[in-house]
Amino acid sequence: MKIVIATDSFKESLTAPQACAAIQRGFAKIAPNVQYVQIPMADGGEGTAAALVSACGGEWVNVRVSDPLGRQVLAKYGVLPNGTAVMEIAEAAGLHLLTPAERNPMKTSTYGVGEMIADALGRGIKRIILGIGGSATNDGGAGMAQALGFRLLDKAGRDLPRGGAALRYLAAVNTSSSLYELDDCEIVAACDVVNPLCGDSGASAVFGKQKGANIQMVRELDTALTNFADVLARNGTDFRDEAGSGAAGGLGFGLRALLGAQLRSGIDIVLEVTELANKISGADLVITGEGCMDGQTTFGKAPLGVLRVAQEYGVPVVGLAGSVADVDELYALGFAAVFPSIDRVASLPDVLANAEQNVERTARAIAAIWAL
Repeated sequence: MKIVIATDSFKESLTAPQACAAIQRGFAKIAPNVQYVQIPMADGGEGTAAALVSACGGEWVNVRVSDPLGRQVLAKYGVLPNGTAVMEIAEAAGLHLLTPAERNPMKTSTYGVGEMIADALGRGIKRIILGIGGSATNDGGAGMAQALGFRLLDKAGRDLPRGGAALRYLAAVNTSSSLYELDDCEIVAACDVVNPLCGDSGASAVFGKQKGANIQMVRELDTALTNFADVLARNGTDFRDEAGSGAAGGLGFGLRALLGAQLRSGIDIVLEVTELANKISGADLVITGEGCMDGQTTFGKAPLGVLRVAQEYGVPVVGLAGSVADVDELYALGFAAVFPSIDRVASLPDVLANAEQNVERTARAIAAIWAL
């Protein structure tokens, strides 16, 4: 018998590899002689790099980069056995790097993201997968471009300072000093946000507030990004209305317009890189899950991606989550069963502290039922 365990992380309590291991331990108490295959999952958000490094085998690279306000921080990215680098922009531009009082998207920059990319290019990397969630920035990827050698100039030919607000003064982009290694590097951004760059559904209006912007800042930032798009559109291609351009404060736009990156569904990238279909082929059961499974699971979450692959091979899928809601919707998707792991009313700190043993215990119960 072959059982594939492909779960996402349980937010704030278990990484994807930890969750997979806990499920196997629980299952093995009832079925010790089964062939278990652990494939940590992610949907392109937090934990994607760690899941891919764990699932594929790889190594970590540490690099000093600029945080959103220009301070030096130690970031890391993974390098897979096939030479692909897997990064998360939050390592350099994440909201978690700032205190609430420091959050100001007028000033914050993606410069550190460009430094991570430059480090990978310097190591001969030819393909980069970039998770673009959790940013503290709204600069359209301008800071990233500056770190990669692009010159963003005002009308007087002066280099713009970092930050989203400065883009209102952009008059030209000089690419002559950009890193030549970019020409031979494929960049794929894991992006499940469909927002355009500008307007009422754009980066500033929808995500600016959570990054520290007030109403006036949102207006100014949207005007700045509009000018950024106008200047870049002179090259003949305008990506501002493309789905995903508004992701990560417009970084999706910058990646497309300046680096020629692809924007793809995060879970689709993970499924491809981990070769999940090959590993599910011939399996008798698949177990997937994440911290909470509910109606939102239908919107590109990892458990849904795993379910769709398993359905292609006729393999039943059981969901295991910390909490479960909208059960009828989950069953309608095709899950054979869905189990919550929280066994009693408890405080959130208690639930998070006991997540590992709760998952292991629930997996044991599922195995006992499966063995009947």
